[in-house]
Amino acid sequence: MRFTLNGAPRDGADGLTLGALLTELGLRVEALAVAKNGAVVPRAALVTTPIGEGDQIELVRAVGGG
Repeated sequence: MRFTLNGAPRDGADGLTLGALLTELGLRVEALAVAKNGAVVPRAALVTTPIGEGDQIELVRAVGGG
């Protein structure tokens, strides 16, 4: 399956979920906002939200500062 991650094409296994993708990338859920096809996905739903062919996934890392 092919999808886009932060503007770059990426291949993934069928049935891949957002939670599994984050684990694969070594990213912590607490520090990210995740959007699928332009809609923010609640953290509680990441584990069960599948990524489909052609989906647009955006990961935004929270940064503190002032």
